[in-house]
Amino acid sequence: MLTFAIGLVLGALVGGGVRYAADAGIGWCAFFGFLAFGLFQFAVGRVLKKRVMAAMGQVQDALTEGQKALQQKIQRWQMRPPGSLKQAQQEIADDTRVFVKAALARTHALDRFCPWVPLMGRQIATARLQLCWMIKDFKEVDALFPKALIVEPTTAAMKLARMQMTNAPLAEITKFYNKQVRRLKYNQNTLLAGCYSWILVQRGEIDAAFRALTAALKNSDDATLKRNHECLMNNRVAHFSNSGLGDAWYALHLEEPKVHMPRTRPVYR
Repeated sequence: MLTFAIGLVLGALVGGGVRYAADAGIGWCAFFGFLAFGLFQFAVGRVLKKRVMAAMGQVQDALTEGQKALQQKIQRWQMRPPGSLKQAQQEIADDTRVFVKAALARTHALDRFCPWVPLMGRQIATARLQLCWMIKDFKEVDALFPKALIVEPTTAAMKLARMQMTNAPLAEITKFYNKQVRRLKYNQNTLLAGCYSWILVQRGEIDAAFRALTAALKNSDDATLKRNHECLMNNRVAHFSNSGLGDAWYALHLEEPKVHMPRTRPVYR
């Protein structure tokens, strides 16, 4: 890291300067050297943090503006529905692709911070991964996963979903799930457990899905997990559903939400 290397050089120069200018002892030289190093790291860190946050804010602004415009369009459709549901879904997908690609373009402004900020490259890869996931650019998603940071439940659930899409062996899926879920706090495992149990049900591993939900409910009180657990316990597999997880579940692209277009009612006078 450049900041660390420059800080070390600066600290060494300051310590050496004190040594030769004031004929100070080793202890004082080390003290002033570490002080110079610490002050440099603090000052540069504050400047970099401010600039990184500004650049990330530009990415978020592109998403917020696009989502706001899309929401306004959907609200207009509630008053005047489009020709067909398929047409509406395609228009939503096209509009989403436009503003997500705009946000992706703005992530390139973050690249210049990679030599200066620890793990910046992996943070950028994680942000790009999430954006590419939104528009189902799975080729780019697969390329970004090895570079991304999988440290929070949503990204872990995306990885789990992608493993299911690519028909990864169940043993690999289970290994990844167990690794991720064991470090989560109470109620943070909801999406991950819902996704894993859904995969098990899809693969006909009903008993394994029941055991997974039993274990998950020791660290969660989520109503959807409880309902699915009861469905499996009572042999009502057909009623198993993650719809209660809402947008977080459908954003994994394993299932499509059931959308009903509003119907206009004739007005009689």
